Amino acid sequence: MRNIPILRLIEAYIIGGLGGYLFYLANLPLPWVLGALSSIMLYQGFSKRKVYCPDPLKQSGFLVLGLFFGLYFTKDTLMTVAPYILPYVLSTIALVAVSIMNSILVTRWISVDKITSVFGSIPGGLSEMVVASESLNAKSSLVVIFQTVRLLTVLFLVPFIVVHTFSSNGIGQDITASIGSPYEFGGWHYLWFLPAIMGGVLLKNKVPAGIVIIPLALTALFNITLIEMATLPPVLLILAQITVGIGMGKGIAFADLKLGGKYCIVYFGLTVTLILVSFGLGTLLAAMTSLNLPTAILSVAPGGLIEMVLTATSVGGDPAVVSSLQLIRLLFIIIVVPPLLKWYFRRIPKEKIA
Repeated sequence: MRNIPILRLIEAYIIGGLGGYLFYLANLPLPWVLGALSSIMLYQGFSKRKVYCPDPLKQSGFLVLGLFFGLYFTKDTLMTVAPYILPYVLSTIALVAVSIMNSILVTRWISVDKITSVFGSIPGGLSEMVVASESLNAKSSLVVIFQTVRLLTVLFLVPFIVVHTFSSNGIGQDITASIGSPYEFGGWHYLWFLPAIMGGVLLKNKVPAGIVIIPLALTALFNITLIEMATLPPVLLILAQITVGIGMGKGIAFADLKLGGKYCIVYFGLTVTLILVSFGLGTLLAAMTSLNLPTAILSVAPGGLIEMVLTATSVGGDPAVVSSLQLIRLLFIIIVVPPLLKWYFRRIPKEKIA
């Protein structure tokens, strides 16, 4: 009986790995993440069999990607990002404002209350939005469904559009080909990753997206000092992406999407609108600053930090700048937006919320 979880885990990696490899052969963007996510989601939906992937394993995938992203940072990165912070924050505020206005507007025609609609549409962390919505008595089950629709739409549309728009050959590069230098065994230099790993594990529940942000920040800090950091083996990076894809696909159920019914189409439309607005804001940011267009668009795009940084490596963007600015957006939305929305919704009469 003890071998059953191991066999189920092997099953998950076979399905996820095959999905990633098929996406890779088809030259689709973010193949190892989106391929694994798609294959796991479809397998669970049609087989009615729940895939086994313990949360600590999924978290380890995020942690490894955080280490990987941190290696992109150099001494010039902070100097590069500093002038962009103010215009970027303004772009983020504009994006959030559009999201809130659109999500309130659609409640005139559908039977969803304003609080549920707003928290189901904001481009922030799914779990953080669910927790914040529950404190205002929103329908948290619908928030989960609408946020899932938003997440899937962004994950598949943004990389696809950006990769096919900005890649010189119309196809994204393999992520392992964009590391920058050939892999060489780093010996004792791998010990410098230990503080970043320990920090990510210890602070994962105390800092928003801490399992990614803390390893990224500490690795970047070491990398911009005189410390010589080792490179990570490409096979580990692929394995981390497959693990993240399996973990994400495992949490998406056809039944949940079906529960949202016709409203899923509405929130799909809201997400597409938000993506188009973000592309416009990214273009404006590129025009106002020295950022190249792919970097600016991926920095503003309402997607996950990991997916946008991985996409940046495929289209000639600056992964360090994208990760820095996406981090600012994530922290702003998670820390600032929920308290403001709570304050606003508690001030207006209940009959105007419904």
